[in-house]
Amino acid sequence: MKHPATLLALYVSSLLIITTYSNAAAPKKRSLLNNDPDVIYINEYVKHDIHLLVAKPATVYANKKGGLRLGAFAANTKVELLAISEKSYQVKGKASHAGVTGWVNPQLLASKDKDFIANLKKLYERQMIVKELIAAKEVAIGMTLDEVGESLGNPTETEVKQTAKGETGQWGYVINEEQKHYRTVRDPYTGSIYRQLSHVTLEEKSRLTVEFENDVITTVTRKKNNGPGKIRIVPAPIVFNW
Repeated sequence: MKHPATLLALYVSSLLIITTYSNAAAPKKRSLLNNDPDVIYINEYVKHDIHLLVAKPATVYANKKGGLRLGAFAANTKVELLAISEKSYQVKGKASHAGVTGWVNPQLLASKDKDFIANLKKLYERQMIVKELIAAKEVAIGMTLDEVGESLGNPTETEVKQTAKGETGQWGYVINEEQKHYRTVRDPYTGSIYRQLSHVTLEEKSRLTVEFENDVITTVTRKKNNGPGKIRIVPAPIVFNW
């Protein structure tokens, strides 16, 4: 299996699907109903509606795995795309009896863009990888700045350059780790000696820098603090006077 960073690099092109339909950043607020980890909700990435056409009569189901039959869309029905899973799309449209929202087989849908359905599949695969990285508080080449922010929070320092080709720069993070400090205490009544927590400090564990071009991460650099280490002292060079 390829490393997530490699897969993300392969799927960067699929991100262009989003910018094709929306030049503005997607809203960060998410509906409490959009909580299925195996589903990508379109309104989180695209600000306006996306419509598809029903190519063949399509049965509409209550959930992404099938279940209760809600109705059917006739061929040439225009539907709005709401969400995608690995094998099913959630759409909204006019069924044979009334308006309905449910899940249909994506093979029964069509778009003016012949590559649209294939690209949606790439988008789904990419976002599943990104979700795993964010849950693990990790970053990878090919992520967007919004995704990095969602994974690691606000950067410690930023640098942005405006160029003729767009915007480049870097975000820097200081990764801290809690260190517990103890002291030795003697019980005045029993004479027993034990360790007592005295205080907790935040100590720098590592530094992480991500470089980006036009909102997409191109380089990830990690610096780890290995402590002072063991230093040996050797005699100074010997000078011979002949």
